[in-house]
Formats: sequence, C-alpha cells, structure tokens
Amino acid sequence: MKTCGVPCHIAIIMDGNGRWAKKRLLPRSAGHRAGMNRMVALADHAFDCGVRYCTLFALSTENLSRPQEELNSLFSLFREYFSANAERLKKKGIALRVIGDRSLLPADICELIAAGEALTADGGRGVLTLAVGYGGRQDILSAVNEAIRRGQPVTAENFSSLLWTNGLPDPDLLIRTGRELRISNFLLWQAAYSELYFTDTLFPDFSDTELDRAIEAYERRDRRFGKV
Repeated sequence: MKTCGVPCHIAIIMDGNGRWAKKRLLPRSAGHRAGMNRMVALADHAFDCGVRYCTLFALSTENLSRPQEELNSLFSLFREYFSANAERLKKKGIALRVIGDRSLLPADICELIAAGEALTADGGRGVLTLAVGYGGRQDILSAVNEAIRRGQPVTAENFSSLLWTNGLPDPDLLIRTGRELRISNFLLWQAAYSELYFTDTLFPDFSDTELDRAIEAYERRDRRFGKV
C-alpha cells in the first residue's frame, strides 16, 4: 500500500476551549486563553515537523452570535496575539495570513492583522493561516459573487483562486479536537479530499505528542483521490 509522507498542509478545528474551562470550574475566558497559548505552541511544533502550511479555525461566523462579553474577551486575546507574535513569526520565517470576513471584526483588529501580514510577508519557511470570522459557505458565496462580478466562466481551477484561501494548497489533513464528528462549515470546498482525524481531546490539552500521533496516522493512509 502506498503511504503518505508528512502532510504539507494541516488544518485544525480548535474545539473544546469552553468545555475545558467548565471542567475546571473556570470562566470560559480562561479556556480561550489556554487555547490561544496551545495554538501558538502547536503551530510552532507543526512547522518543526516539516509541515509547510498550518491553518487554524480560530473564530467562525457562527461564533460571532455568542454573548458580547465572550466576544469581547476573544477580541482582547486576538489583540494580544497579533501584537505579541508577528515579530516572533517573522524571525522564524513564518508568514502570517488571516482569512475570513474582516468586515465582521473591530477596526483595530483589522489594522493589527494587516500589519502582521505585511511584517511577515517574506516568510519562506511556512504559512500560518488563522481563520477569523470565517465560514466555509460564506467563503463559497463570496467567490461566486466575485465570479459574477467579473463575468467569467467558473472552473474548478479559477474558482479556487476566488476563495479566501487563494494561493494555499488544499489541506492534506484536517484535525478536529473536542469530541465532535463534523467539520462545522470549515473549508468546505478545500477539504473535499482531506484526510480527517477526530479526537476526544479538548483543544487546550491537544499536546504536541497528540499532533505527532495524528501525523503518524496520516502517514499510514493511502490517498487515491478516487483512483484505483
């Protein structure tokens, strides 16, 4: 059986931060902070493993309907992240990219995103993509409307170029933490042939070792893409 090497592109649905906090009788904000810290370390480990592209589902369009207090806490964490990590990523040679509908985000966060992307644009070692205010259906609808605006026929190739993920390869491995067995409106077009890996582990507890296990499971799979 033909086996896979290290995945070029890993995408992760980071689920379970709130439940992690609840189990410890902590506020949900503590779970989100723990998840943010784990996200930073996990992305570093992924690139050290030879992954070239790492895409993390940080905030969905559906998440934006959560109570304002929780959203304010999340936005504060994003402010900390972009302020503290852009220079660090630049030094590591990692380009930062954010996908999603930025019109849904506070203006100052949009400014921090743009600054972080500009600062790290020359990173040649890998690309860290954060999906913020992102939804897979919204991504597809945005691409369709852009194709209509341009008045051009749609093919699989040019449609991919109209998505928010333009320029990124499709994910080889899509991981979801937190026990749920669905992909929840994440990269619907892009994940058509992704290998899926589900774990009961809540995201703040998703260790480097467990990521290694997910990669090892991927390496044992036979990807045929519909062929014999």
